[in-house]
Amino acid sequence: MSGALRIGMDIGGSKTEAVALDEAGRVVATTRLHTTGGAAGVLDTASSAIAALARETGRATHEFAAVGIGIPGQIDRAAGVVKHAYNIGIDHLPLAARLAERTGLDISLDNDVTAAAIGAAHLMELRGTLAYLNLGTGLSAGLVVDGSPLRGAHGVTGEIGHLPVDPLGRPCPCGQRGCLETVASGSALRTFWPAGGDHPGRVLLSAVDAGDPDAAAAFGHLVRGAASCVRLLVLAMDPHTVVIGGGLRLLGPRLIDGIRATLDTWAADSPFLSELELSGRVQVLAADSPAAAVGAALAGAD
Repeated sequence: MSGALRIGMDIGGSKTEAVALDEAGRVVATTRLHTTGGAAGVLDTASSAIAALARETGRATHEFAAVGIGIPGQIDRAAGVVKHAYNIGIDHLPLAARLAERTGLDISLDNDVTAAAIGAAHLMELRGTLAYLNLGTGLSAGLVVDGSPLRGAHGVTGEIGHLPVDPLGRPCPCGQRGCLETVASGSALRTFWPAGGDHPGRVLLSAVDAGDPDAAAAFGHLVRGAASCVRLLVLAMDPHTVVIGGGLRLLGPRLIDGIRATLDTWAADSPFLSELELSGRVQVLAADSPAAAVGAALAGAD
């Protein structure tokens, strides 16, 4: 293995995935670790991931070209600071500087969903405008135009989960009511269907099949909410492709087919929507895709 390798890392609430990319953007090594929360824990996790990739590729740490990190929260890329990443126990952390002190490597940060959008475009070989819809514990989107991500003036581009448009008007932790995240997310499933426990997506469909009416209602809200997100992204950005990612995509064809069927029903009632081919734009990120880690590495290269 020759040539410079670049590390990309996706730090999530429960696990951290890191990859080494060669100069052609191919994944040559992968590692997955449990994420330890808090500022010290995140630094230790990131350091351990870099060390693991060094062992796997037979290189010293200083031989890597750079490290790009995708992480939840509000990201100040210029300062290398992550703020308000509460699901991993971080209020304010100058992660880039602290990790650079430990490793001697150049470190860059990006929002995890933006990184996933970049990685999805690369791995799925998608051109033009791509909207990445992250259906996970929360709800957000990443946007990429001709390979370049849109981050916005304050790094909050794609926070569609906090658009208050749902007529159910349920309260959202952001302080508003009726946000999309209150119907189309893992946290919404827990609200609509508390019997599902902390990870309702894992048992939702079996409960629906068993005749649980609350599970069926929660699944219906999820399908309609996710379809609303696709419609919103198409009307706002007119992307060539809407890629659905996030943990809830693992509900599989019943969720994705439900989203497409809902979009088709709306299109049948609207000559305007029927021209937009909403359902035809929907694609799904592969279950084992390291998109966020790959995207973080590519973003770091920029």
